[in-house]
Amino acid sequence: MDAQFEKNTFTKRLKTMLKVDFKRMFTMPLVYILAGVSLALPILILVMTSTMGGGEAGGMFTNVWQAISSVSGGDAAAAMSMDLTTMCNMNLMYFAIAVLVCVFTAEDFRSGYAKNLFTVRSKKIDYVFSKTLVLFAGGAIMILMYFIGAMLGGAIAGLPFTMEGFNAGGIVACLFAKIFLVAVFVAIFFTFAVIAKQRTWLSILLAIGVGAFMFMMIPMMTPLNANFIHVIMTLAGGAIFAVGLGAISNVILNKTSLV
Repeated sequence: MDAQFEKNTFTKRLKTMLKVDFKRMFTMPLVYILAGVSLALPILILVMTSTMGGGEAGGMFTNVWQAISSVSGGDAAAAMSMDLTTMCNMNLMYFAIAVLVCVFTAEDFRSGYAKNLFTVRSKKIDYVFSKTLVLFAGGAIMILMYFIGAMLGGAIAGLPFTMEGFNAGGIVACLFAKIFLVAVFVAIFFTFAVIAKQRTWLSILLAIGVGAFMFMMIPMMTPLNANFIHVIMTLAGGAIFAVGLGAISNVILNKTSLV
């Protein structure tokens, strides 16, 4: 009887890589530290701003949902203003996600894991897509932890949960849009990470620089009064960036030294 060998397809290789990357990520203390920070940050922000004047002080939070996002529409100048609620809401998490992406990727090159992996496994595209998916999952967890923290912080601070200019459906769409937008930022940050490789400081500097440049776009893509269109746009954007920048990251890994 002739021996039959199972074909090693991209799907099977990716599945194997995902198992390894998920295991490696969830054994890193950094993941749990960032998850804890994501949970604690909105609690601290809402409680501290409440003790400093709450809804009566100009620029302070008047309801819990401002810690998640803002309502689109209205006066354009007001929408672009950088007040307390604009700066201190869920959008801060994208900077924390930059740290996760850059540190996790740099550790692969610093420890020699990436070099050993590519010596045995020539398909760098497997590594790129596995890392993108795993880091997206890590970023989504941070977004969800922040949301839980905001609900707890709002309850502790005694802020109202009233919805003005949006409804529960808008909040759900907003949350999904923010999660899908993580894929866009992960793809961008990961590209910088494979450029910098073990130089964590360089990848974080590049990632935060681009993140700051894109910061004002986030409220427009993920408002509290989001709808199905916002969800589809961020989902499509995440997929396009993941595939497009994933291909670029693959070229970078193929054309540059792994040390």
